[in-house]
Amino acid sequence: MKLTDAKFKFITSWGVFGSQWGINKTMAQIHGLLLVAEQPLSTEEVMETLQISRGNANMNIRSLIDWGLVYKESKIGERKEFFRGEKDIWVVSKRVVKMRHEKELLPLLRLLEELNCQEITDGDPKSITIYKETIQDISKFAKQADTMLTRVENANENWFWKKLMKLFIR
Repeated sequence: MKLTDAKFKFITSWGVFGSQWGINKTMAQIHGLLLVAEQPLSTEEVMETLQISRGNANMNIRSLIDWGLVYKESKIGERKEFFRGEKDIWVVSKRVVKMRHEKELLPLLRLLEELNCQEITDGDPKSITIYKETIQDISKFAKQADTMLTRVENANENWFWKKLMKLFIR
């Protein structure tokens, strides 16, 4: 297999995986492209390689910068911006966990807290009890997930792998 074919297969597959993980497919493809790029790429190079519009490229590159997965770089004598992907997959993983934690789990925790504090005055008492127990169970699980994700976000790589291995080697 040619290197260009292998890179293309990785980039398209990374895009598919990203969409399955809840990330925009194009954003994941740009990330995949910048992961395997030897040198920082310009917006034009990203557009040409992935056959996407300037607006699509700019919007998704900005999101990747916000996630801390892509860095802006300058080249002497060039007016264009260039972009480099974070190559350390441990750093990538922690940043993805952090963003998913902030965008998905924390809003759920706030909602569950609000629902737990609301008094329900109308409805069948048995149904109310079942509802409250369900919300409390979900809240308990979400709080445990919050604790775990916070530990992963703050963990160093060795700690993480030791803890993970303990789960599987018992």
